Amino acid sequence: MSETHAQPLEEVLPPRRLDPRTILVRALPGLPSAIFAVPIVLAALQGGGLTLAIALAVAALLMGVALIAGWLSWRIFTYQVLSDQLVISRGIINRTRRSIPAQRIQDVSIKQGVLARLIGLAEVRIETGGGESDEGQLDSVSLAEAHRLRELLRGMSRSAAAPAAFTTLGADATEPILFRLTFGRLLYFGLFKFSLLWIAAILGAGQYLGQALDLDGDRLVQVWDVARQELLSRLSLVLALGATAVAFGLGLMAGVIRTILQFYGFKLSLADGRFRYSRGLLTKSEVVVAQRQIQLGLVEWGMLSGALGWCAFKVQTLGGSDHASGRQELAPFARASEIQPLITLAGLPRFERSGLRPVSSWHTRSAFIGFVAIPASVLAVAAIWFPLAGLLLLTLPLPLAVTLLRRRHHRYALAETSLLVSRGVLKRREWTVPYGNIQSVTLRRGPLQRRMGVTSVRIDTAGGSGLNGPHIHDLMHRDATELVRQLIERVEAARASAS
Repeated sequence: MSETHAQPLEEVLPPRRLDPRTILVRALPGLPSAIFAVPIVLAALQGGGLTLAIALAVAALLMGVALIAGWLSWRIFTYQVLSDQLVISRGIINRTRRSIPAQRIQDVSIKQGVLARLIGLAEVRIETGGGESDEGQLDSVSLAEAHRLRELLRGMSRSAAAPAAFTTLGADATEPILFRLTFGRLLYFGLFKFSLLWIAAILGAGQYLGQALDLDGDRLVQVWDVARQELLSRLSLVLALGATAVAFGLGLMAGVIRTILQFYGFKLSLADGRFRYSRGLLTKSEVVVAQRQIQLGLVEWGMLSGALGWCAFKVQTLGGSDHASGRQELAPFARASEIQPLITLAGLPRFERSGLRPVSSWHTRSAFIGFVAIPASVLAVAAIWFPLAGLLLLTLPLPLAVTLLRRRHHRYALAETSLLVSRGVLKRREWTVPYGNIQSVTLRRGPLQRRMGVTSVRIDTAGGSGLNGPHIHDLMHRDATELVRQLIERVEAARASAS
């Protein structure tokens, strides 16, 4: 992708509003709900004197109110690019004016949904070091305006940054492609995204249509009983296997379709100190990840995909682009040999498994109590009143096997420049966290952990936190205290050397 020269800052844009078609884009998603609500309301209030004309009039009135509110919101929302900042003003009742300094702007992403692509609109998102996903977001501008804003803001950001922080591309320079998902690999990737959500969708649609069309529930139950008896009288092993095969096939198809919609055309490039990836079939998005924003690296793989040599590489960033947590997939389905160069380009060291240390053996015992013993007790008691609940006891070997393998895969190490953590059984994860990016280290002990004498160490970085972080569970308390002490020393040393 080539860079064009940014507009001179002396000719910055005056205050502008979003594209007027924004009103339509915001209103259309709620239109189907308003239309389908009419027969549902009529069915719910049957005999209550509410006619179809009145229901339609009420629906039209509500849509009119929504359009007026959308128009007011569009009218009041303005944005302006000044020489050293972007200013966004919004709010009908509570007016807000937010200024984003030029030095905080990392890059500008452009995203287009299906409707936006049809009518030539785009969403512009300004990437900053903050954690708020809507800190700098313009819902709908024309595609030409989106590209114009991106080049203008990039130029302003480069002017505010240190000269060494950017490498300006010439007009004819192109961004080298580091990784690409071919269509064949995309289809293969979708096979690992097996999903039975289509069953829930069909049941939900059936229930929705039943309410909308005022179907006789008792009559449907009678029809179902007759159909079930006829089916059972003719049921055979072949038919059962056929039904299972159909369900499995539809699950595979659902996973492939969902994967194609999300990752179609995925390609990753690097230029100007930034990773850039684009993806999507119906909703096309382009996300930018500045190298200096990367806080940690994560390589993860499933049990089956990992056995076949496939894994994903993700990074945690300061501010989220498409994800509130800021976690971005730079290579969603790749070989380890393809991922390693990306890890190096992201400024992260290689994950060395040889020096990893295991957590306490109490990790296995606590998992057995939480995932096997307690569920088994609950199911055994429930089976007294509901005998079918006893059948769920047959599924306990799976959590038991996972429990026995948890400690084997949960390890950690203090490497030369980074903290290394591995965890997971059904889905394996390996984190690499540079010491200088660690924001907080917390010791946590639950009631059961206090009785066992173990402690968990929680590691948080800027821009990302949660249960799926690089945390270390169930260390002996003295080992956890010593680990925290060493971590703090290394974090302080890394920050001192950086300054």
